[in-house]
Amino acid sequence: MISYHLLSNVGDRDNNEDNIGMYQKDQDYCFVLADGLGGHGKGEEASRLAVEATVEIFAVEGAGNQVLEASFQEAQRRILENQKADFQAQDMKTTLVVLHVGEKQIQWGYIGDSRLYYFQNGKLAWRTLDHSVPQLLVAARQLKESQIRNHPDRNRLLRVLGVDWDSPRYQVEEAESRQGKQEFLLCSDGFWELIDEKKMIHCLKRAKTPRDWLEKMEEIVRKNGRGKNMDNYSAIAVWLD
Repeated sequence: MISYHLLSNVGDRDNNEDNIGMYQKDQDYCFVLADGLGGHGKGEEASRLAVEATVEIFAVEGAGNQVLEASFQEAQRRILENQKADFQAQDMKTTLVVLHVGEKQIQWGYIGDSRLYYFQNGKLAWRTLDHSVPQLLVAARQLKESQIRNHPDRNRLLRVLGVDWDSPRYQVEEAESRQGKQEFLLCSDGFWELIDEKKMIHCLKRAKTPRDWLEKMEEIVRKNGRGKNMDNYSAIAVWLD
């Protein structure tokens, strides 16, 4: 059994550069979230292109490792193509995180600092590692994990879609088997910066549905973001039983 809920909010900004989406093909599901970067409103376009490319490929092929790879490559191709066609779009870039849920397996891929959290039976099992300067400092043991959220270089990303590469810069993780209760949270930095993992778990244990979980977490996000010119924030909750 699968249940899910999607959320996206403009925060205190003039427009929402986050884009989210989902698609079901037979018994396979695709969930996708992108956080756009770039002036002249082009961040919104970059994230839209990434989500559209991901959904369109999944709609034809269904879940699988090669489909994830193809999604990132096609999103990159479309963004670079738009950069060349529009002078104002030269700086547009985006993060991208994708979750595929099949009948027997789950798999995900990502680039940038939009995160995927994986919970098992209400406990945090794993999360994606940001492609950012602070995350690099954590890996070098020059910074604590808990310090990422407030680091002055928090928004300095090392990998995004929309920058030419000689070899792919995204990451696709090994597939996980479906077993027992599994919960997933995909979210942009505007969301996870304002709620820590302990609060996520606390809300998860009290929630009755994915929507209830997101609403409980959103309440904390909005409270912590009050008076801080909140960024756009988006999240997708997926529960498997």
